[in-house]
Amino acid sequence: MSTRRPGRRPRKPDGDAPVLVYGRNPVRELIRAGRRPVSEVWVLEQAADDAALEGVSVVVKSRDALARLAGTGDHQGMVAITVDYPYADPQSVLEGSGPVMVLDEVQDPRNLGAVARVADAAGFAGLVIPTRGSPGITPVACKASAGAVEHLDIARVGSIVAFINDLAGSGRWAAGADADAGTDYRELEWDPSAVIVLGAEGAGLRPRVREVCDRLVRIPMRGSVGSLNLSTAAAVLAFQAVAGD
Repeated sequence: MSTRRPGRRPRKPDGDAPVLVYGRNPVRELIRAGRRPVSEVWVLEQAADDAALEGVSVVVKSRDALARLAGTGDHQGMVAITVDYPYADPQSVLEGSGPVMVLDEVQDPRNLGAVARVADAAGFAGLVIPTRGSPGITPVACKASAGAVEHLDIARVGSIVAFINDLAGSGRWAAGADADAGTDYRELEWDPSAVIVLGAEGAGLRPRVREVCDRLVRIPMRGSVGSLNLSTAAAVLAFQAVAGD
């Protein structure tokens, strides 16, 4: 492990801001996964000897310097400088082992990251998001996923509707989560070829996406609140889908 003296905030060769991952677990998983090269990691002095940073260029900085680099004080003493997130090919996700999660225009990167963490924990083949109408895998999403995005295959597609329409050729089928569906999610015969489709916060599935799903399921609410947050709903359905494995 090498340690360098503080210097200027690093910049990408073309002058754009560097690609960052911040937070202890996200940075550790970034390094452990090895899918993205890490040019250096800025850390607080007490984190400089973290075993996960072995072999990585480490720069000791103040808490304020890390906050300026990360753009937030939520860095937990570690900020890694890396490259753009390596999105997977959608077809390779479909050919993977286990169910697939699809998010239809989810807006909050924290929700995106939390759902990615659920999909990874449940052993899903991957996660699919739209190219437009989604924040993509940002530093905030990385942080919310606790580093799960570095291990999970995540693909972007131009059209969620077209992606679902093409599932038949892959041997998969789509189950959309809809609060008004007639089928309780526990009544469905889940299997590893399932593709779980979740809609945006508040709005749910767009009408066209709802129409192309093979099945629609609901999570019954027994209390006074009428819905679950997105990542909790994802967890309920995801672990039901793999319960028989």
